[in-house]
Amino acid sequence: MIKKNKLLTLANDSFLKSDYTNALRYYADVLHKCPDSKEAYNGAILAEMAMSGEDGAEAIFDYYLLLKQNNNKEADTIISDILQGIDETYDGINALFSEPIKNKLDLEDGILYEDFIQLIDDDFKRTFQNIMFSTKIIITKKEDFIDFLKKLIAFDFKEMALSYLESALTLYANDKELQAIVKDLKIGS
Repeated sequence: MIKKNKLLTLANDSFLKSDYTNALRYYADVLHKCPDSKEAYNGAILAEMAMSGEDGAEAIFDYYLLLKQNNNKEADTIISDILQGIDETYDGINALFSEPIKNKLDLEDGILYEDFIQLIDDDFKRTFQNIMFSTKIIITKKEDFIDFLKKLIAFDFKEMALSYLESALTLYANDKELQAIVKDLKIGS
């Protein structure tokens, strides 16, 4: 059985190498054995943020390591407070945008992606063809956008998927998930 400190070292080393998947796995192992480990909890949150493409995760992790190097006994608490502040800010921003999104749905005959998925009823292609010219699908989360692209590709709407991808890549040129989908799409063509 690998000890907690060894797992945390492996997790931190993986994070520094941008191997967020393994970092998250090590942090999860620590949390499984020591559920009260603030270091593992903070590390898991930061690894998840980094995997989601949030740029600030690496900077917060670097700050965390700096605090630990300076023997700051409050390092875990400081980082927890920062992460909580980010989460509260994110929730506040979501609340600010939710009303305009609802208004846009009403004005533009739009449907939220989550609602569209419920309508599919195991036939994405037919449902999408029925609404694609009359209703806008409003996607508010990256995960939903990725899912939508994968469904477009799977159901032979490859040109449309490529068009969406090219637009998205102009805004998020370094997004690894989007780049991987483009690569898969071009290889599969």
